[in-house]
Amino acid sequence: MDSNALTALSPLDGRYARRLEPLARLFSEAGLIRQRVRVELAWFRHLAGVAEFDALAPLAPDDEAFLDRLADGFSDADAAEVKEIERTTNHDVKAVEYWIKKRMTERPGLTEKLEMVHFACTSEDINNLAYGLMLKQALVEVLDPVLGELDAHLAGMAENYADLSMLSRTHGQSASPTTLGKEIANTVFRLRRQRRQLARVEISGKINGAVGNFNAHLSACPNVDWPAVARDFVEGLGLVWNPYTTQIEPHDMIAELAHSLIRINTILLDFARDSWAYISLGYYAQKTVEGEVGSSTMPHKVNPIDFENGEGNLGLANALLGHLAEKLPVSRWQRDLTDSTVQRSIGSAFGYCLLAWKSIQRGLGRIAPNRARIAADIDSAWEVLAEAIQTVMRVHGISEPYEKLKQLTRGRTIDAAGVREFLERLELPASEKQRLMELTPAGYTGNAADMARAIGRYV
Repeated sequence: MDSNALTALSPLDGRYARRLEPLARLFSEAGLIRQRVRVELAWFRHLAGVAEFDALAPLAPDDEAFLDRLADGFSDADAAEVKEIERTTNHDVKAVEYWIKKRMTERPGLTEKLEMVHFACTSEDINNLAYGLMLKQALVEVLDPVLGELDAHLAGMAENYADLSMLSRTHGQSASPTTLGKEIANTVFRLRRQRRQLARVEISGKINGAVGNFNAHLSACPNVDWPAVARDFVEGLGLVWNPYTTQIEPHDMIAELAHSLIRINTILLDFARDSWAYISLGYYAQKTVEGEVGSSTMPHKVNPIDFENGEGNLGLANALLGHLAEKLPVSRWQRDLTDSTVQRSIGSAFGYCLLAWKSIQRGLGRIAPNRARIAADIDSAWEVLAEAIQTVMRVHGISEPYEKLKQLTRGRTIDAAGVREFLERLELPASEKQRLMELTPAGYTGNAADMARAIGRYV
């Protein structure tokens, strides 16, 4: 760990920095500046291609190539130069504009066109698109691939443990058995549904001036179809055009994105807590790692720290995401500045998501079912067959089946002999009685195994 990590205010930039490098590259100050430069240059080039916009002639191929290099090769040193300009301007987007103009003076063919940089733009025209690009890249390149890894791991566990009978617990009490694979398949199904919804969130953007009406554009060039130009530009960046805005894109899509991530995190939090509890019951055995310590005083401890880390960071992620969703779509009149400072924490919200997901993934890699412990638990719970027996009794017209099984089993632990003694007294067809006699808690799992194996069909 370097000295910067040791003195960082946030654990995301300190203790956990190495795990979050892909997001740091995207959502750091340098990452935001990089996307602003990309948008500014793309708008300049887009204007040069608008036939009706006489103020900017088409660019020479060499100048196009220069602008490509300027955008694609933007470095941390370049970002530092922009920040130095900002020390004078005290305005971050204006500093980007000045930096671009400074660099464009290196090309004689661009020098006379400098004032077309940031043409008719308000800062939010640049910022909303920069954030949109950051969000889209983070989702596609960082977040969804990790969710995909989690999905693959969990789906594999569902398949591998499809037949591993396990005692259920409702209200913390023994209940009708299931299989470990089926319970994991439940989580897979829930996550896949939310991943589909996450993928459907439209990352939108706008470039329509100071209050969303193309005021400056039309005053300068009334003959240009500016909404069409704006739409072509935004869609050319790979975003969805939003035609109705104030000074700011209203951030509804960030709220949708945040709410979708909150639901994913809530599902994973539920899973992490259950996994922690199964470790506590001894259903999962944890792999030991040479040199690791579980307690400063109790040498035997192997703690479920990855699931605990995941749970804690999911809570932090959802707290930030919840504020983003509630705050960002609300702006006084045509805009206030509260959204600007809040958006800077999007990277932190994503960081806590990523940290939690990777922790859970790591935890999954360190556990394996303790089949003997699981079997012992289910084999000592013959009372769970009361549900099956009383249901069969109903089918064959035996009176008060529920009440009779309640008297036998409620609040009591019974064994195989007790169940079979009860069955002997029932007036059931011989074949039905024999079938119930052969039933065991481990065999009473319904279609759990089939459901676990079928999870691959639900993509």
